Amino acid sequence: MRTIINILPGISKSRGVQCPNPRSSWRALRALVSYNDHMLEVPSRVSWGWAVVLAIVLNGCATELPAITESTDSATTLVLGRVTAVLTGERRRIYEPILRAFELENQQTYQRFRVDVQSDNEQFALSLPPGTYELSRIQLSEGPFMSMAQLSASFTLEQGAITYLGTWRFGVDSPRYGRIVVLSTVVDEGDRGQAEQIVKQKYPAHETHEVTTVLPDPAQSEARLYEVMPYPRYPHYFQRHYW
Repeated sequence: MRTIINILPGISKSRGVQCPNPRSSWRALRALVSYNDHMLEVPSRVSWGWAVVLAIVLNGCATELPAITESTDSATTLVLGRVTAVLTGERRRIYEPILRAFELENQQTYQRFRVDVQSDNEQFALSLPPGTYELSRIQLSEGPFMSMAQLSASFTLEQGAITYLGTWRFGVDSPRYGRIVVLSTVVDEGDRGQAEQIVKQKYPAHETHEVTTVLPDPAQSEARLYEVMPYPRYPHYFQRHYW
């Protein structure tokens, strides 16, 4: 475990707490344990060790947020949008992909926000400090299996504004070696109308504010999906590394 900890050199500050830099830590872990590694040769206790370290690195120091915030602050920005997750390839199994969470990072303060979704189709309404943000990471699940991907799509929020970020569609490749996830962001007028209804119903103080549309840049990108260990205790022929 000492070797594992020593590969996490990046440090960033979040609310006065020294935290591992998520980007450099992710890259280091990804380089050591790739999707195509021979998992048969990894002892179970080492697999558990990787899982613990990965959980600490990716979840530590991130502010947890629900998909729909209960209240807003005049010093923050109200952010609206929708996320969907769909399987784009062959359906060889009973599980559909679900977006567990996505992570945003403020590029000025390096503060990280982990938004809990737990759905394949969900609206979000967040109250965030102004600044430039990067959609940096997503976490997907398919039944008992879980995957993560590192993304890079940025957008800027103005103080006191209402920002509609469009519909984020995560197209998930079929289970296979080297599978990818494709992010596509579009403006859906139906979704935008529903987002405006959420403002009227839950945040009446913002009802008179104009809603500005800002799509993350780039509007389309793709990234490699990496499995999160350990797997459930299923026979080997049910585990995805053998498919």
